[in-house]
Amino acid sequence: MKEFKSGTYISQGTYKSFQPEKINREWLLEDIEVITLLSKADRQLGRLDMYSEYVPNIELFISMHVLKEATQSSKIEGTKTNIEEALQDISDISEEKRDDWEEVQNYIEALNSAIKELDNLPFSSRLIKQTHQILLQGVRGKHKIPGEFRTSQNWIGGASIADAVFVPPIHQEVSTLMNDLEKFAHNEEFPFPDLLKIALIHYQFETIHPFLDGNGRVGRLMITLYLVEKGILKKPILYLSDFFERNRELYYNNLMKVRTSHDIKQWFKFFLVGVVETAKSSIETFDKILKLQEEVDEKLQTLGSRTNNARTVISYLYQRPMIDANKVCELTEVSPPSAYKLIAELEKVNILEEVTGGQRGKQYWFSDYIRIFK
Repeated sequence: MKEFKSGTYISQGTYKSFQPEKINREWLLEDIEVITLLSKADRQLGRLDMYSEYVPNIELFISMHVLKEATQSSKIEGTKTNIEEALQDISDISEEKRDDWEEVQNYIEALNSAIKELDNLPFSSRLIKQTHQILLQGVRGKHKIPGEFRTSQNWIGGASIADAVFVPPIHQEVSTLMNDLEKFAHNEEFPFPDLLKIALIHYQFETIHPFLDGNGRVGRLMITLYLVEKGILKKPILYLSDFFERNRELYYNNLMKVRTSHDIKQWFKFFLVGVVETAKSSIETFDKILKLQEEVDEKLQTLGSRTNNARTVISYLYQRPMIDANKVCELTEVSPPSAYKLIAELEKVNILEEVTGGQRGKQYWFSDYIRIFK
């Protein structure tokens, strides 16, 4: 790490692009600060991974973790959709917010699709391209060759390339650099701790900036994909975008510091602190969910003959904590009047809360559950 060189700036005539060094090589880890943080991060990740087996029906809760990740990762890029809005149908979203809403929905679909694809495809450029294609389908970046590496120069910050904050490598280098990144991800000849490996991969991906749009979101999404593929997490339950969003300036500054000062140590420390804090926060989230489950179960016992139907509704709400009477009818196969009676009972015991205030098209939220993710 002491000898680490991030790359060099190369004159392209009217601007200078950054040419990163390849990363698929042997790495020597000697820094005690990084080693200590790595140990803490591994320990917290191990604790979090235990919840994959400890929490009953953990699959129910993963969709809300994904939804929160989608809103936070997109927020870093400037979208303003919150968790409540992301849960609603597009018809319930005001016209000026629909572009943001669609980008969040695409992120959810891209992440879910990528996790499933890990059964068929390894962590690879091919998987990354497929994920990128879903991310940009039908939204603002749809004309920026979704699913394909760029064929022109891009830049970060600034109104034009002349005053850009950072200019990634020229497009002719992208395939070679991504091929090197992919080889590094699967290199077992030179052992290197997986958390530092994905930290370095994330940095390198953001530096290559291989797409014309969506690089930040894809780069953050890759972190979870890598941890699941390597078996560090059995389920996709760790997402760093919330940490990056809360420390946005540090996030960008630490990435930039690697390029300008060859300071990979500071990036590793920042990334590992993010893993420690996020794993702890995720553990607290699961503890709160388990506590809420107990409280909800106690309330359901008071509903008599409606208890079984109420349980069916609650199972749905853990995946998508917003519902209307039509959905209750569909889930429980009861008549509309019976559905409204069940909803009234769930309101009475403070499980559901009506949020529209209208007479028609009423929506009910599982507010205590939503609050856990906020």
